[in-house]
Amino acid sequence: MHTARPRVPVNPHEENLVNTVRQLDRVVIRFAGDSGDGMQLTGDRFTAETAKLGNDLSTLPNYPAEIRAPAGTLPGVSSFQIHFADSDILTPGDEPEVLVAMNPAALKANLRDLKSGGVVIVNTDEFSKRNLTKVGYGANPLEDGSLDDYQLIEVPLTSLTIGALEDYDIGKKDAARSKNMFALGLLSWMYSRTTEVTEDFLLKKFAAKPAIAEANIAALKAGWNYGETAESFAVRFEIPPATLPAGTYRNITGNQALAWGVIAAGVASELPVFLGAYPITPASDILHELSKHKRFGVTTVQAEDEIAAAGAALGASWGGALGVTTSSGPGVALKSETISLAVSLELPLVVIDVQRAGPSTGMPTKTEQADLMMAMFGRHGEAPIAIVAPQSPSDCFDAMLEATRMALRYRTPVMLLSDGYIANGAEPWRLPDLADLPDLSVDFATEANAVDAAGEPAFWPFKRDPETLARPLALPGTPGLQHRIGGIEKADGTGDISYDPANHDHMVRTRAAKIAGIPVPDLDVDDPGDARVLVLGWGSTWGPIGAAVRGLRDKGVAIARAHLRYLNPMPANLGEVLARYDKVVVPEMNLGQLSLLLRGSFPGVDVVGYNKVRGLPFTSNELQDALEEVIKNG
Repeated sequence: MHTARPRVPVNPHEENLVNTVRQLDRVVIRFAGDSGDGMQLTGDRFTAETAKLGNDLSTLPNYPAEIRAPAGTLPGVSSFQIHFADSDILTPGDEPEVLVAMNPAALKANLRDLKSGGVVIVNTDEFSKRNLTKVGYGANPLEDGSLDDYQLIEVPLTSLTIGALEDYDIGKKDAARSKNMFALGLLSWMYSRTTEVTEDFLLKKFAAKPAIAEANIAALKAGWNYGETAESFAVRFEIPPATLPAGTYRNITGNQALAWGVIAAGVASELPVFLGAYPITPASDILHELSKHKRFGVTTVQAEDEIAAAGAALGASWGGALGVTTSSGPGVALKSETISLAVSLELPLVVIDVQRAGPSTGMPTKTEQADLMMAMFGRHGEAPIAIVAPQSPSDCFDAMLEATRMALRYRTPVMLLSDGYIANGAEPWRLPDLADLPDLSVDFATEANAVDAAGEPAFWPFKRDPETLARPLALPGTPGLQHRIGGIEKADGTGDISYDPANHDHMVRTRAAKIAGIPVPDLDVDDPGDARVLVLGWGSTWGPIGAAVRGLRDKGVAIARAHLRYLNPMPANLGEVLARYDKVVVPEMNLGQLSLLLRGSFPGVDVVGYNKVRGLPFTSNELQDALEEVIKNG
């Protein structure tokens, strides 16, 4: 059972204390400001320093869809939340305990989430009448008592930064832009973070502009020194390192893990990697990361559109490469015809869908799990494919290897369903031993496997492996292994064009049986022994569900949990598992897509959906409340 030490109130300005250090078990901090204030960079740097100190952590970036939303407005607010602790954690936290608000818009957009009694650090320089009016404040919240329930700390971040950089060879505007580094230095002091990693980062980032690098480092140090000397900050905090399994760790986002998983899959399969992609939020970072790694045999092509990207990846697969294409929901819809072609040709193809809030453009920087039905059925004709869903940022690496294994071994497209929460969130990842990478090698055909009507050796492209039902793969140009390629139905075995009704029925059923027969591990159930309710999740709901179940068990509530990584085919023991429980609760960031699939496949199971489509992940508290209600009502 998960237990935590009693929380120590976070009060950085206690009276009669000078540089007192208090130890906490965890804390949740949110940086918020205008989209031009560098909040994502600030949060990322704080995360890097936290990872270096060995804390377990989880992050939640949240930013506008517009490249530059109107400054100082509510739609333009960008935020970055980090939860770090001395023990295993599963989510970026339900409520921030510390909010750094760079302007009135950031305060108004985020204050409702702040824990009662939490700390608000505001940049007072931005609380002008014009900025207050812009976001609907009739009075200054720093003066009208509306923040009395919080610990308010007023810091003139902009003017302090400009003052600290007076002796540097940069203009006042550039100096003001460094206020995020001042804030980072201040929070680093408060929570006993080092700054060396960030200093090295700034030197590399601004190598061509050394004056800017020096100014940012100076602002960072000035913020640290301000915390050390200002009377407002009498207490600083320490969060000891977490006890994690032995190994070498680094901080990683979901998109980074997917990109590195693609590279590892290429190494493990001994195939060149080809990525065909078209930029789209929140999947573009995979293309950006893979484009840096040509030395590993990775070719990246930014195609003219989503259709071309998928077609190029499928062509590369036919040519003997590991074909991968990445996108989000709107782009995957455009790729659907090519995915159907890959089903018909029975060629390996990995399709990565980093889901976002829809429909259409929807809320492109917000998260959702609403593409499950599209992954299952979103193609013309009977065109089943395998589906894998990672559960966390670090799990994306292993999920990519598994998706590749299925694609190569069973000659099928495989869709990997990530989402914006996983893609942009970060957590510690233990580097795997390269010797532990799975063997993904492919045996390409090199000789005839049949005889023709004249009794001569021939190559039949659809003469299947009796165990896997997978067809052989022959590289184009292999002497004597010429065969037909194209979307028209093929005759079983020979691969000749066929309009025979019985053959079409056989091929459709065989392709479906091949996917249905892919062996996947049995569903693992975490049950205390006497639970009557099971919580079943998939994808990024893993963390919030896990935290909610921990909280309920700490209160003595018996509840079981399980998580689906394989969505097609599903584990063979799934029906037996579901039948053990009086109710099965399925939280999803959609309107009940997995619930619908379960009700259709297992009609005797009492499936209770808990569904939200707010563009935000579930919080553990709301799931606790929902699960308690289900248990209470029997």
